[in-house]
Amino acid sequence: MSAQPALLPRLRPVLSAALLMSTSLLACVWSLLHASNLPQQLGLHDAKAIYQAACAGCHGSNGEGAPQSVAGFQRPDTFPHFNKCDETTPEYTHDWKAVIRDGGPARGFSPIMPAFSEVLTADQIDGLVIYLRSLCRESGWPLGELNVPRALMTEKAFPESEAILTTAVDTHGAPGITNELDYEKALGRRDQLEIAVPFGWAQQPGGGIYGGIGDLTAGLKHVLFSNLPDDGRPPDERTGSILSVQGEMTLATGNAAKGLGSGESSFGAFAAYDRLLPANAFWQLQAGGDWPLHSHDAARSVYLRTALGRSFNAGLGYGRLWSPMIEVIGNRDLGSGQVTDWDLLPEFQVTLSARQHVRADLGYLIPLNDTVSRSQQIMLYVLWDWFDGGLTEGW
Repeated sequence: MSAQPALLPRLRPVLSAALLMSTSLLACVWSLLHASNLPQQLGLHDAKAIYQAACAGCHGSNGEGAPQSVAGFQRPDTFPHFNKCDETTPEYTHDWKAVIRDGGPARGFSPIMPAFSEVLTADQIDGLVIYLRSLCRESGWPLGELNVPRALMTEKAFPESEAILTTAVDTHGAPGITNELDYEKALGRRDQLEIAVPFGWAQQPGGGIYGGIGDLTAGLKHVLFSNLPDDGRPPDERTGSILSVQGEMTLATGNAAKGLGSGESSFGAFAAYDRLLPANAFWQLQAGGDWPLHSHDAARSVYLRTALGRSFNAGLGYGRLWSPMIEVIGNRDLGSGQVTDWDLLPEFQVTLSARQHVRADLGYLIPLNDTVSRSQQIMLYVLWDWFDGGLTEGW
């Protein structure tokens, strides 16, 4: 009998945690039941009332996140704060819809987030997402819808945080493999830092293959303009555009004698314009040039790149994303007697992870002129949007 009183102090923390969890679960059930009555009580489009009834218990009255003592669970690392613009504006609206409709596992997030597909209508979910967007009180943040699928060669205008490994393999002539690792980090509302590290292997004239690092490039992107007009429709159904400029410097860190790098440092600049079109189509345009520090060692050049594509979602618009694209690329060295090299690049991007933060793109570069000295190439990249979680998360 004397052991029972000694056991009670040990059980109190467990009983308290169980009581707190039970209270939290009852609160969630009450919220779901209350939300199911919203169409009769408040109207289909009263998104704020829906949020306060069904979401605020966990996410806080203003999207800041309810205290853990109130929510009754340990927050996962990916728990969103809807009032923090840097966390919410880069996200896609259809990803938010998927999580609200089908729960956290729909995008590889915590199962703590329940599914509301049996409680909220499609119109209510649309209105709820618009309300969630409004909790970011700062202007000037481009919305994630303007972050179109990345092409293999045409740079995007949207500032983002991701890492990309791109590989190109020559299919004719001497074997050649080139790679580039890009690191990109969004800086505030409108800026992005980019560092590019090329590396590869090149066939040597005397035989054998030499591998190493090429010329490193560092660039800074700035958004001049972004617009996604509010026409009453959800953001993922609107059309809009974004315009950026980027300046960059390339350092002669490679080995030009071995075919890795130009052997000349240079400055570069480009403008990038992306346009959302109806029916999930998009158009991208990039124009720029490179100016070596010593033009007698390397030619100045200009380029024009454009991509046209369209995205298709599986699972009634909430599943895997498929984005076929076609790029047209023009490059020209400046000077008398020079010609423009034109290439065609059909490709296909697909999301790999459930969270859609890991993607792959496969394409085939076809020279349209000077086909003797310029080889066709198989091109591939793997993209990791590290802002949305670790490489092994969200699958």
